[in-house]
Amino acid sequence: MNVAPATVAMPGYLVGTWKADPVHSEIAFSVRHLMVSKARGRFTSYDVTIVTSEDPLGSSVAATIDLASIETGSEPRDNHLRSADYLEVGKYPTMSYLSTGIRRSDDGWVIDGELTLHGVTRQVPLAGELNGFGPDPFGGQRAGFSATAQINRRDFGIDITIPMDGGGVVVGDTVSISLEIEAVLQK
Repeated sequence: MNVAPATVAMPGYLVGTWKADPVHSEIAFSVRHLMVSKARGRFTSYDVTIVTSEDPLGSSVAATIDLASIETGSEPRDNHLRSADYLEVGKYPTMSYLSTGIRRSDDGWVIDGELTLHGVTRQVPLAGELNGFGPDPFGGQRAGFSATAQINRRDFGIDITIPMDGGGVVVGDTVSISLEIEAVLQK
């Protein structure tokens, strides 16, 4: 498959190593709650490195997320999610993602990679979007990236089930993940 040069396909494309700016980035999730709504949350402490190469298909992503930094807007729920029932942060303090390849899709990009969570590593593709490159007011360069994925928490050994009267469960199995990353080019 022939890919147009990066400068034609992506105006302003820059080669380099980028670090997520935590003030302008977000790693968030949602999961079905009580079969009628979604509970949402985010992680506030993480390290995301993106390396853009001359050929965009040779680029890479590596991320480490501090699971204790989970925030859902409810301290009791956050503490329960940190417990052995869910994330077990005392034993598994981080979640990590390491890309294994990048490919074009009809809607943008797919980042193939391995997600390690709760001591289990699985292939998890991210549907990615390159939002652009540009200068910042501090003399540096910024790039914007978005990505989404869905995982089944049971695939990672998080298999607590709390049944509801009349059927269904309190917390769904499918977790939707979304990343909005504003990254700074490293000098």
